[in-house]
Amino acid sequence: MSDADPTSAASPTTSNPAFDDPDYRNGIVELLGLLSSGEIIACERLAEDAKMAPDLRTKVEIAAMATSEFGHFLQLRDRLVELGEDAYARMTPFAATFEAFHAKTRPADWLEGLVKAFVFDGLAADFYREIAAFLDADTRELVLETMSGTGSSEFVIDAVRGAIEVDPKVGGRLALWGRRLMGEALSQAQMVVAERDELSALLVGGVDSPGMDLAAIGRMFTRLTEAHAARMDRLGLAS
Repeated sequence: MSDADPTSAASPTTSNPAFDDPDYRNGIVELLGLLSSGEIIACERLAEDAKMAPDLRTKVEIAAMATSEFGHFLQLRDRLVELGEDAYARMTPFAATFEAFHAKTRPADWLEGLVKAFVFDGLAADFYREIAAFLDADTRELVLETMSGTGSSEFVIDAVRGAIEVDPKVGGRLALWGRRLMGEALSQAQMVVAERDELSALLVGGVDSPGMDLAAIGRMFTRLTEAHAARMDRLGLAS
């Protein structure tokens, strides 16, 4: 038996009645394209960051983070294929946005790379967890699973705190870096939602699927900021 081409069109395998609404279905396809694009580019960037690692153990840990991102990408891509979509065509519109973000936040060394992975991974998980509340059960489960993080938290925390113990000045530099990352990430999230009507519709909802009003969206971004502060504290950094 020959392997199926994952890029080829496939019939939807879900009978989820939520997809009877074409606007909702389009929003989900947009969301899956966004997540898939973000995951594969994160994988690529982490693989590049691994080259800056000071030792083999650190290199392997960062490479494992990249592998985790790739696994998440495969799950998201495959769901798009199940829905009969050209996964790569759906990912392409978001590639430039992610590339621009990573170009603006290119780490200067391996510690900045770890902080970036930790901050962005956590923020993405928080942001998409908020969105997941407005999704059908099957899509919610997939989003929560693929946005659950790379399982590297303790390694990153130990590495950053250890570096600060050796040289306390590192803490100030990384704290500034973390604040910059948060600002860039929030700007990207707001821009993507604002520019893509289908994604906006998932958040604000419609007559049959109420979502967030402007006040609720504001509270969501407050929660994201508070969660970021808690993560920075775990790293031993001021937010």
